[in-house]
Amino acid sequence: MVTKPPRLADVANAAGVSTATASMALNGTGGSRIGADTRRRVRATATELGYRPNTIARGLRTRRTQMIGFVGDDVATTPFAGQMIRGAHDAARRAGILLLMVDTSGDPSETGEAIAALQERQIDGILLATMYHQVIDVPKAIGSTPAVLLDARSADDSVSSVVPDERGGTLGALAELAAAGHRRIGHLTTAEDVEARRIRLATWREHVAAYGLDPGELLAEAPQAKTRGGYETAVRLLSRPERPSAIFCFNDRMAMGVYRAAAELELSIPDDLSVVSYDNQELIAPELDPGLTSAALPHFEMGSWAVKELLRKLAEPDAEPVQHLMPCPIARRDSVAPA
Repeated sequence: MVTKPPRLADVANAAGVSTATASMALNGTGGSRIGADTRRRVRATATELGYRPNTIARGLRTRRTQMIGFVGDDVATTPFAGQMIRGAHDAARRAGILLLMVDTSGDPSETGEAIAALQERQIDGILLATMYHQVIDVPKAIGSTPAVLLDARSADDSVSSVVPDERGGTLGALAELAAAGHRRIGHLTTAEDVEARRIRLATWREHVAAYGLDPGELLAEAPQAKTRGGYETAVRLLSRPERPSAIFCFNDRMAMGVYRAAAELELSIPDDLSVVSYDNQELIAPELDPGLTSAALPHFEMGSWAVKELLRKLAEPDAEPVQHLMPCPIARRDSVAPA
């Protein structure tokens, strides 16, 4: 004998409310007319009965499919960006939204095709994510579809966006060194033309210049922000007559190269040289010896915020776009000691 799936009326009867009240409680509507206890009771009853709403019927009524698209620029292959996807997924799941993800190579035509494919499935909105902090041109393919940029922003701020607070994170990392008495703080950066490099470098320049130091004497640049680049630039910087007492690295991979250079130059971290960095990659920062103090990129929080902002835009179509800087907290470990 086949058992029929429970209906909304069954949930309402079991919870002791009207069908209309059950509907509003499950859909998060009704405002103050539906008490918190009633909402919890109805939802608990629905779970107990195994009730599943008819999303097709609801979509016809609300003109919403309860699906949003996530278009990523190589995000799925970026080691530490998985948290960004997880943050978006968790926020969407809590709101009863299905997240449809498409990963692209960043090619404009491929991105346009991905957006069109999602639009054909009548998604309610789009999250457009990049693998690192960028300023981008919003794809024309998005058209009138509500959208939020994730780890990216548009040059004209015409679309809501969330990016890391690069300046705030840099100031936080430098504050760790300043609090330990360091003034001659070197900086290892990359020659790559990325937004994070520009902001972190400018913030560091301001910081050391405030102590009357010449930033040019404390700066070293590598072609790429990788471990070898960190090692080679650290050797050059630490071999100068007046070496820095501390180094701020563009990212954790470059910091790993600093550890190698310090060992070859017989400098102990943190006794002879303090090191701070950016990214807080879980496979690098806590695994170095000693553990690396690093400003964390808030990928999970950005993913979650982007979904919530997209839902706000869907609820308030005329709302002004918001440009949000997500704080980058400092993960303190043992790579900093008094100067």
